[in-house]
Amino acid sequence: MTPPRLRSELVARALLRQCGQDGRSAMMLRRGDADAGGILVVLLGRDGTAVLLSQTRTAEGEPAWLKASGEHPLTPEDTQMFLDRQIRYDPDLWVLEVEAPDFRPPFEATLV
Repeated sequence: MTPPRLRSELVARALLRQCGQDGRSAMMLRRGDADAGGILVVLLGRDGTAVLLSQTRTAEGEPAWLKASGEHPLTPEDTQMFLDRQIRYDPDLWVLEVEAPDFRPPFEATLV
């Protein structure tokens, strides 16, 4: 049995709080559907490049994160194009931006 899903707004706010605990800058760039919107997290490097994480589930149904932008960081222009494309595809999408010079999520995350 898969665990119940939390409201997107609750998850997004919890992620922002968790990121801010160690003094990192974290902000909500776009508010999506409060109940069921997907969440994209922009891990922003020092030079403006970024890696994007999207919510997913493991084979066992556990929450996880996927490097939606691939293995290599994107330029600021490519990041914006990626976000625009995703928002056109899913208008309920939440977008969070987190300062992450090492491109590692500063919150509890299973990466797949």
